[in-house]
Amino acid sequence: MTSGVPDRRRRVREALTAAAIDLFQAQGYEETTVDEIAAAAGVGRRTFFRYFPSKEDVIFPDHEARLLRVAEVFATAPIDESPLSVACRAVHGVLEAYLDEGVIAVQRYRLTRDFPQLRAREIASAHSYHIAVTRYLVGRVGDEPDGALWAEVAGSAVVAAHNHVLRQYLKAGGKGDVLGKADRAFRYIRETLGVTAARSEDVDDVVVAVMRRGMPLASVMSRIEDALER
Repeated sequence: MTSGVPDRRRRVREALTAAAIDLFQAQGYEETTVDEIAAAAGVGRRTFFRYFPSKEDVIFPDHEARLLRVAEVFATAPIDESPLSVACRAVHGVLEAYLDEGVIAVQRYRLTRDFPQLRAREIASAHSYHIAVTRYLVGRVGDEPDGALWAEVAGSAVVAAHNHVLRQYLKAGGKGDVLGKADRAFRYIRETLGVTAARSEDVDDVVVAVMRRGMPLASVMSRIEDALER
């Protein structure tokens, strides 16, 4: 028989998060204590700290799990999949996780607008995704000419695209075609930054250039020439 412990842990975490959101909305962040959150969720103070290290963390219950899923995408990506496509796919998974939260994600967004402490925690969370994505890209292309610079720019772009489309969705109260907008944003990034050079000791250098549809022929040729000269 499957143990009910994981389900119980999930229910307790969800109850603590829901209680915290309700209390923060009703009486403010600073005015709400850990004891009040725990009591509203039907648990004790010690139980609260078994689940969350601080009051700020209680409305970001799945951040670490999402980071682990991002790392798993990077670790299991096919070697022939372009680094930028892998990065976009990993961050797209983070977006889908936010959508799965439903109203909780919208409520959290509103709280982070109202309380600077929660806003700072949100910024730190977003930065951790940027670190993970950039580290992965550096690992894939860091040895290429300007590879580390490209990785930093591309990593910033991927995370910024995610943040932009998610923010617009949450500002609208959880309405709109956020996945469609995300697909367009990530496609734009791949088309704009998707010029990479693959090098091998046994074969001539191979340059793969990705262009935006409708780009003038002169611009296409100029970009190819620039890539070949690297």
